[in-house]
Amino acid sequence: MAKYVIEGGVRLNGIVKISGNKNSVLPCLAACLLTEEEVTLTNCPQISDVKVFLEILKGLGVQIQEDLDGEIKLKAKDVGGESLPKDLTARLRASVLLIGPLLGRFGKIEFYHPGGDIIGRRSIDTHIKGLSSLGFEFEREDKKYLGRRTKTGVSDVTIFLDEPSVTATENLILASVLCKATITLKNCAMEPHVVDLCNLLSGMGAKISGTGSTTLIIEGQERLLGTKFRIGQDFVEIGTYAVAAAITQGKITLLNCDLSDLEPVTVPLKEFGVSLQKYGDGNIKVWAENLKAVQRIHVRPWPGFPTDLMSAFIVLATQATGVTLLHDWMYESRMFFVDKLISMGASIIIADPHRVLVHGPSKLIGRELETPDIRAGMALVLASLAARGESIINKAELIERGYEDVVGNLIRLGVNIQRIE
Repeated sequence: MAKYVIEGGVRLNGIVKISGNKNSVLPCLAACLLTEEEVTLTNCPQISDVKVFLEILKGLGVQIQEDLDGEIKLKAKDVGGESLPKDLTARLRASVLLIGPLLGRFGKIEFYHPGGDIIGRRSIDTHIKGLSSLGFEFEREDKKYLGRRTKTGVSDVTIFLDEPSVTATENLILASVLCKATITLKNCAMEPHVVDLCNLLSGMGAKISGTGSTTLIIEGQERLLGTKFRIGQDFVEIGTYAVAAAITQGKITLLNCDLSDLEPVTVPLKEFGVSLQKYGDGNIKVWAENLKAVQRIHVRPWPGFPTDLMSAFIVLATQATGVTLLHDWMYESRMFFVDKLISMGASIIIADPHRVLVHGPSKLIGRELETPDIRAGMALVLASLAARGESIINKAELIERGYEDVVGNLIRLGVNIQRIE
């Protein structure tokens, strides 16, 4: 296990290059299974979740070439596996995204219930219902599933998702593009990573209309082609480093990013008093002089406030003057890390598993803390930056599942931080 040792109290100053979106790159990697031709993805984040996903793809027979600059070339010409490895899928929730393309191309798959962060119940019922409507049937024994195409397949069909799940939307898109029918998906997720996947598939020859809306119409094709595609920016990373600058009274420049259509992130930041200023082409300057509480931050499906930034915004609220109510209805364990912030001196009332009241500003003190999940772990890093004294963040490898080069970025911003195995 790894740990971060952080000396707090430094005003951040410097430059951070924003990486590619973790939640975009994984479904886009899965899409390579839909063609025998080479797919090249650029601006890929170099994080451990990507490494695990690539291990699974290699096990299926995908040829992979990685470059140091974030470019990955994939060729799934000789894919022969119909079973996903239990050990790797247990480590990665996003392995569920391999079900759709493997069923779409080969009509059969054996897999285990995917793992990942423990932030609440992570059902795949919406996936199974949608895939069943596409003409696939499933047998289940405990956590093991066997999926196969029925003899009749599927004709033109309209599927209404019972919730706008991001991964279910992506899985159904991936399973639909090779169907010999017209598939209409309603109540789809609209997150930027879903848009990225649709744009990649369109570049591969898929016929998708309605990209970026709640209704997608997919005209199935006989085959897809290879292409080259750039993964979009990680808006969670943008929000995270903006919070880091604000709570340390620092001023930083974010490279490789664009605030267009990021109002779900930028509007609440500005309401807290965080300034974001465009600087040149693809650069943003971030700082805050006086942080003030926001009455309420409420997670919603995009274009609402994203759940992946809730943990970071709880830390932001601890340094803002006044009381903020923060509400995440999606995951009943999202708030369970706040006891660690309380131990650091934060004034937080846990109203219920989904809501907390934060009274700020609080003077935080360094502590030794345990990382519970990716987003909460990064939130503890943020709190450590604002705290007086030394903090130790254990199980830091969990943070590195979703954030590229955390230690290097913070060192470049002037933080005294060490990574110790």
